[in-house]
Amino acid sequence: MKTLKTFCYASVLAVGGSVAIADVIEMGPRPYYLIDRMADGALKEKLTSCMGQDVQRTNFSIGHRGAPMQFPEHTVESNVAAARMGAGILECDVTFTKDKELVCRHAQNDLHTTTNILASDLSGTCVAPFAPASGDTEAVAECRTSEITLAEYRTLNGKMDAANSNGTTVEEYMDGTAGWRTDLYSAEKGTLMTHAESIELFRTLGAKFTPELKSPSVEMPFDGFSQQDYAQKLIDEYKAAGVPASDVWAQSFNLDDVLYWIENEPEFGAQAVYLVDHYDIDGFDPQDPASWPRPLAEYKALGVNYIAPPTWILVAVENGEIVPSEWAKQAQAAELNIITWTIERSGPLTTGGGWYYQTIEEVTNSDGVMYELIDVLAQDVGVAGIFSDWPATVSYYASCMGLE
Repeated sequence: MKTLKTFCYASVLAVGGSVAIADVIEMGPRPYYLIDRMADGALKEKLTSCMGQDVQRTNFSIGHRGAPMQFPEHTVESNVAAARMGAGILECDVTFTKDKELVCRHAQNDLHTTTNILASDLSGTCVAPFAPASGDTEAVAECRTSEITLAEYRTLNGKMDAANSNGTTVEEYMDGTAGWRTDLYSAEKGTLMTHAESIELFRTLGAKFTPELKSPSVEMPFDGFSQQDYAQKLIDEYKAAGVPASDVWAQSFNLDDVLYWIENEPEFGAQAVYLVDHYDIDGFDPQDPASWPRPLAEYKALGVNYIAPPTWILVAVENGEIVPSEWAKQAQAAELNIITWTIERSGPLTTGGGWYYQTIEEVTNSDGVMYELIDVLAQDVGVAGIFSDWPATVSYYASCMGLE
């Protein structure tokens, strides 16, 4: 059986050609394309002045599931690509298998959209087998890591996260990648990882760590495995690998997970990140504190030091300009460190940008607006880091502006 080091070094060699890949940082044309589409002004001039300069790896640039705009998320290949684009922190969303081993998947029940399981011998393990589209009824399936062992998980290949709801065959259902993404880098193989293997790989790539403890799709405790056991096992795998707590930003949408780390693993808890889901509350308005579940200062009083909302919660429009929202101002006043998600997840921005741009839709009419948003988040909101599906975009900005 492969050791972790053998797995990770072999994987890096297979896709990167050298374990010195941590020293290779390349931007490609994407940042320049975005700058070209910006409105003329001081920000465009500043970003243009950095063209051709070396880009430094920075913790401000966080690979969101690697680089899933073009590579299958949470795969070796996706994370190698993110590291090549200067991401200083990489993410493994953590869930568990039937035998309670931690693996990197965005959700416990996403195997039908992120892997080839429906076309494999493991399709029979799916809790909802593939059902084709028929008339007005969309195609459906649901496949969970908790229904397969780690050994079975290792037989799967990662693919772009997508499904064609109009599919009448498994092949059609699996072929749903958005036109602004690509299947070019997923046709051969997307190498899946355990959480422990991601730790070794990220270290090899010269990056730090931001694991997210995902909400289980199964009822907890699961075969004696409690939510606290789950949260502890995530931390234990960093301790076993000798990773200092200062290099880890453990995340969860479940505030109880964050509070568990603060109380039981205080060194790791000091950098634990509460991923806020205020947007799920009816009537939530980032400009109206009365619509928030609690004053933001209360999180700080509970010991939470890092808080992470989606980008749109942090910004508003005033006089045609992007500015910090009231939510962002109060988070600053509470002395909370802010991390935000996700840049490069929206496709072309010519028609308003969709969910991540909803509070600045009126000024979002060009891909160049992306750097205007990033600049406000960095300079006015003061975020500590930005997740991106294509880290080159954030890495270029951070390096140009001298952010760490």
